Order: sequence, then C-alpha cells, then structure tokens
Amino acid sequence: MNDNGQKQILLDARYLRMAKVWAENSYCKRRKVGALLVKDKMIISDGFNGTPVGFENICEDEEGRTKPYVLHAEANAITKVAESNNSSKGATLYVTTSPCIECAKLIIQAGIKRIVFAELYRLTEGIDLLKRAGIDCIHLVSTQDGAYEEIKI
Repeated sequence: MNDNGQKQILLDARYLRMAKVWAENSYCKRRKVGALLVKDKMIISDGFNGTPVGFENICEDEEGRTKPYVLHAEANAITKVAESNNSSKGATLYVTTSPCIECAKLIIQAGIKRIVFAELYRLTEGIDLLKRAGIDCIHLVSTQDGAYEEIKI
C-alpha cells in the first residue's frame, strides 16, 4: 500500500474512534451507535441513535425491543447537517455499525460518497444498496498488532 493509502487508513481510524466515543451519548441500552460526517477533513455533523427531540430518553420498550420511533445515528447526522449551512454532498460517513437499508436510502439521497464502519450489522441490505449506488463501503478492523486493515466491501 502506498503512503497516501496508509495515511487515509490512519485518518479513517481516528474518525471512527471519535464516532465510537460519540456513541456513548446514546441512551439506548441494546446498541449504542455513533456517526460523524466528514468533508474536506472537517467534521460537518454528528449523530447517535436515540429518540426524537422532546421525547423521553428511553429507547427500548418493556420487553427490551427498540421503540419504532428511535432514530439511527446516521439519520441524526444527516438531518443535523440539513439544518446547517453545510452540504453532505461528497462527504464520508463514519459510523460504528454498518447502515440498515432505511439509512442507506438517506445516505444515497444526501450525496454521501464513502462509508467507513467498524462493525458489520447482521442485515446487509443497507451495504448492498450503497454498493449498488456506487458508494465506497469500507469495513475498518483493527488487527492484533494494533494496526488497522481496510476491507472494501
């Protein structure tokens, strides 16, 4: 791998670590997910999974299932940038878990061109749709020696 490729992997790993820290803001118990939108090496938006503004910060029902109105981290980051003066066109989305199909549709419509994620979600329809749309999907995993390996999906 050339020097630029290695630098990009290191940069991706840093932003992904930041998304993991951001996930700690989530009130969800089953899964905490964080997302950062980055464009031109600047964070333009962030998000974590949780309930809509004004709702109680309880993501699961009495049986432990996620409530249907809980927003995903990606959706929160995309709607947040939509309220700003920034544009997500051409941006990279760093997310702790690969996107579901509903978030994949939002990602495509938002003009995001690259996704970097740490954990592969059990359902892969979102990644399949993103690939079909020509969006680069990268699974970044840490190796035993502390380095990072980029797995292009």
